[in-house]
Parts: sequence; C-alpha cells; structure tokens
Amino acid sequence: MSRSQAAPRAALRGDIEGLRALAVGLVLVGHAATRYLPGGFVGVDVFFVISGFLITGLLVEEFDGTGRISVSGFYARRAKRLLPAAGLVLLVALLLTYLFLPTVRFTDTAWDVVAGALYVLNWRLADQSVDYLAADQATSIVQHYWSLSVEEQFYLFWPLVVLALLGLAGRHGRRVLVGGLALVAVASFAWSVRSARTAPEAAYFVTTTRIWELALGATVAVVAVRLHRTPRPVAAVVAWVGLAAVLASAVSFDPRWAFPGYVALLPTVGTAAVLGFAVAAGRAGPAGLLGLAPMRAVGALSYSLYLWHWPLLVVAEHRFGPLGAGAGLAVVAASVVPAVLTHRYVENPIRHSPTLLWDPGQALRIGSVWTATAALAGLLFHLTVWPPPPPPSPVPVASGDGVGVTGTAPGAAVLRREPRGDPAGAPVDRVDTITPDPRVATRDVPVATSTGCQLDLAADRPRRCVYGDPEGSLTVVLAGDSHATQWLPALHEVAVQRRWRVVTHTKVSCPFLAVEVARRGQPYTSCTEWNRRVRAELREDPPDLLLVGSLRYPTVRDGRVLTDRPDERMATALRDTWRQTTRLGIPVVVLRDSPYHRADPVDCVSANPDRLSRCAPPRAEVLAAGGGVAQERAAAGQPGVHLIDLNDAICPTDRCAPIIGGVLVYRDTNHLTASYSRTLAPRLDTALAAVRARLD
Repeated sequence: MSRSQAAPRAALRGDIEGLRALAVGLVLVGHAATRYLPGGFVGVDVFFVISGFLITGLLVEEFDGTGRISVSGFYARRAKRLLPAAGLVLLVALLLTYLFLPTVRFTDTAWDVVAGALYVLNWRLADQSVDYLAADQATSIVQHYWSLSVEEQFYLFWPLVVLALLGLAGRHGRRVLVGGLALVAVASFAWSVRSARTAPEAAYFVTTTRIWELALGATVAVVAVRLHRTPRPVAAVVAWVGLAAVLASAVSFDPRWAFPGYVALLPTVGTAAVLGFAVAAGRAGPAGLLGLAPMRAVGALSYSLYLWHWPLLVVAEHRFGPLGAGAGLAVVAASVVPAVLTHRYVENPIRHSPTLLWDPGQALRIGSVWTATAALAGLLFHLTVWPPPPPPSPVPVASGDGVGVTGTAPGAAVLRREPRGDPAGAPVDRVDTITPDPRVATRDVPVATSTGCQLDLAADRPRRCVYGDPEGSLTVVLAGDSHATQWLPALHEVAVQRRWRVVTHTKVSCPFLAVEVARRGQPYTSCTEWNRRVRAELREDPPDLLLVGSLRYPTVRDGRVLTDRPDERMATALRDTWRQTTRLGIPVVVLRDSPYHRADPVDCVSANPDRLSRCAPPRAEVLAAGGGVAQERAAAGQPGVHLIDLNDAICPTDRCAPIIGGVLVYRDTNHLTASYSRTLAPRLDTALAAVRARLD
C-alpha cells in the first residue's frame, strides 16, 4: 500500500469532533430526559464507529509510512489518553457512593469499580442482566463504563488484527485488509442479531455483539480515499442522510427494544456515511455544521463529559427521587464543571507530556498505576463493607392459625386475622431489627430460585421440582413466572403440614399462558414452547390443584407485539388459558399479584433506617401496578377459577410499610422476600382450605 493510498489523518477533521459532540449529547440528553430522546443510547454506537474509524486509520497510516506498527506505542497512547481520567472518576464514584448512596449498594459498587478499572464491566453487567436475582437491583453508579470496557478490549487486540492482515497482504494490502475487516464485521453482526433475539439483556453489553460497529468504522477508514472521490452532490446527499439517520434513531428508538441487532444498522451506517462522505461533500455536506467551534469544543470534552455525567445523575436521583427532564438536564449541565477540570488538569497534561511522548514505557506505567489504584480502591472498599451472612436457618415461631410457620421473625403473624387497617402493619420510622438484613435481602429468595428450579430465559423444557411431602395424598402444581415462585415458601409450609405434594413449573418472566407473550419488544419464543410442554404435561398427569401467579405481559398476535389496552388483553389471555385448564377437570387457584413498587424498598430502607415511613408508598398506587388487575378481571365469574388475595396482609394500611413484624416485606421492587412469604403460610392455608371446601 503506497503512502498516497493511506487514509488522510482523520484526527485533523473538525467534523469528527462535531460527531463526538453529537454522540455525547445524545447520550447525556437520553439519560437525563429519556422521555424526549428515548433512543439517546445510540450515541454509544456512534462512538464505536468513530473509534473504529480513527484507530484503524492511524494504524494503517503508521504501517504505510514505516512498514510496521508499534503495538507498544499504540498501547501507550491509549493508556495515557484514557486510563488516568477513567481511574479518577472511578475513585470519585466510590467516594460519592460512601457519602450519598445507601449501604445496600456498597458491595456491588465496589465490585463494579474493580471490573470497571480492569475494563471487564460489560461482561459483569451481561452476567447480572441474565441473573434474575440481580435484574431489579439499583443501577450501578459506574454502569456507563461498560462501553469503555468494550472499547478497551477492542484496542487490546485490534492492532494485532490489523498488523496480521497487513503483513499477509503483500501487494494486495487494501483488498485483504478490507476482506478481513468485512469478515470480522459480518460474523459479529450475525452474532449480534442472534443474541439480540435469544438473549437481549446480555447482548446489549457483550463485546462480541459490538465489534461489528467498530469494524464498520475501520472499513470506512481503509476505503476512505475512494469515498473521498465521490462527486460532491452525491456525497452531500449521502452524508446528510447519514446524519439524519443518526438523529432519527435517537428520536424514535425505544430503550425496551432488543439491541443492538439489525436495529443498530440505522445509527451505525448513518455514522459511517458521515465519516466516509463528509470530506467529498465539502461545504455542501454536514461537515460545516459539525465543524463549528462550539461543536468542536464539546467534542474535545466528550470523553470527560461521558465519564462524569452518569455518577452525578445516579446520586441526584437517589437523593431527590426520579428526576424530571429539567432537573436531569441541570445535573448533566453541572457535569461540565468536573469534565472541564479533568480535561484541563488530568487529560491534557498527561496526553501532551513530551516525556511520555518519547517514552511509551513510562506512559504505560502511568496508565497501569491509575488502573491498579482504582481496582485496589474498589477491593478495599468491598473489604470494609463486607455484608453480613445470609439469614440463619428458619426456626419455629408462633402463628396461632393452624399451620406452624417457620422464620426468624413473626412477619405477618403479628397481624390480626382480618389484617386490613391493623395498626401492627402500619409504617413506622424505626424498628430494632430487620430480617433479612437489607444488605443481603436480594439473596432471600425461594429455594426454587436459588437452585435453578426456576428456569432461565433461554430454557424451553419444563423442569419438575417437588416440595412438601413427595408421597403426599394431594398434588398441587405451582406454575408461572417469578411472581408465582415467590409464593413457594408459604406453599411449602402448608404442604409440609398438610402432607401435600407440590410440583413447580416456573420460568423467568414467563406466565402460565396459552398465548404468546413478548419480552423486550420481541416474541418470547422459549416461553411459548415451555408453556406448550407444561400444558401437555398437565393433560397427561392432571394435578388436584393448579396454582398460578404472574405479572402482566404484552401479548403477541401474528408476530406483532400488542401494547395497547394491556390489562384487557392480558385478562382475555388468562381467561382463555384458565378455561382450557378447567375443562380438563383441573381447578385453578389464582394468587393475586402482590403490590409493585416504583422505587426499591430495600434501597430506601437502607438509606432511611430512622425514617422508614419514607419507604411506604400509597396502597392504591402499588396495587394498581403489576398483574393483579388483569387477574381479577380474568377470574371474575369464571367457573372452576378461584382468586386468593393476600394483599391485605402484605399492605394492611393505606400506605405499604416496608417492614412488618420485623421482616422486610420485599427484596426488590416487586418480589416478596422468602422470609415474609413464609410468614404468610397460615393465611394461604386458610384460603386454600376454603377453596377445597367449595370443591368438595
């Protein structure tokens, strides 16, 4: 490849700084005012394409000029450019967590900082996203480091890929390089499309589903010379259409969609079009707009702005509650101050240091020191806030209602037989002890959840797990999603006392339903297949009772996700499913869904140990959320269907206390702790006895 064929130095293009400004602006506004810019997250995809373009262009230019690529020099430049500022913000994030966030977040934040410092946070978040125990936890104060992790992993291996392709290329350098980049991009894109459909939560974070975006930018860098020869009118149209595609994505994309996948083509190809054709378009294209001085100034600050805005938003939202668009934008605007200071006093002095310019080894050492310091700080922070052990093994407590309940505190047993309005269930500002400790509440789960009897997102074959008395005279099947599983601790207590056999069929985010449902905007195919198999098993071996419980889900018809009239559509689907079941002679018992909180009660309790009444939302508000309304409509007047509603013992008064009888009621926004569920056993026993009496 001759020097004349090398891509022009992209770093000198003002329109690229403007693109960076646009990308960071989309991210910041999207985070601060999601309602008005729901697809602002595509700014990260714009960054990925730009990074692939710039890095590959510089590597190719170096090889073209010298016949080699200094891998150590490349790493040194990346280290001094990125690691010091990233390490500084991680250290400050730990300090902000200690000063302003509840203790329940300390341990997770510590490990997030360690993972962020080592640039593997995206894999940690991917693992957590498919871990249902972590699905409803508060957002990490350093969650935004996932994209930095993707880029750093890219920087680690990309110069080796480019060097290998160029070394093998010989006189066919450009063709071989483009072919190799295309192969990487196509493979990663295919994996991205598949993963977005089968495992959308993890697909968003993992490196393998994002490499194609960086490879796309890299390909544009290699063929840039040819693209710059495009006739100006054509280039201008393509570049403007590309910019419009990025903006249209930001305005129209829904954060609930499965992403990246094929949907990400619009913002990424749009960015590639601007990068590839803006030079040929000249003043007729968007380069003039993107190259304006204010855009270039914001672009220069984009890295620091990205680092600082998210921790400030997380702290502000915790301190003041959900932020409106105006407040969120004000916080983002405030992040300009630390961003400017970091850019001026950390980024620039290190990046432009003459010593580091001529001594790559020293630059690598400085970057390593910042990385090691942040990782060590996270580890030390974890060691100083080590959480208590999980709740001890259950012991008997008095119930007085016919079934011996086990637990470490009375919980619902302190409530009278008719609990509605019972002062014992009213919010108070302080309690002496809390079971489980809020720091381990997320682990206070039914045994089916912790042992894998509740199936994950991908599983489509039922797994029978038996509780209670395996040789029991009466068989009860518990079926549905995690909102069915949460009743297992109480049901198990009843089954042991009554000598019943309990069989569970539960799956994450999958209701017992004969109608297809959606997850993350896509048909939940594994749930559909799982339901088909479970219903076939019930036909072959009918139980004496079928207990069901679930959230509300959007249904699917002819491949189209139906989002209008959600309660009505869900009620219709439930009614049809239950009717099919009762026709088999199987009585259906519906466990009315528990209240669904907007804010995490565990987080609130941890932050307000002396003002617990702040963590008690209005009963009417939380009862209206979740799946309860649809269940009530579906069960009304349906022969063979019996509704059990224990919410008076979960929220006895007009405001829902987070702690009743010394027991933490919820482990996240919408799941009961196993400890509290267990204390509901006497009431569940009474309700089931009434159902059986009607059946007899």
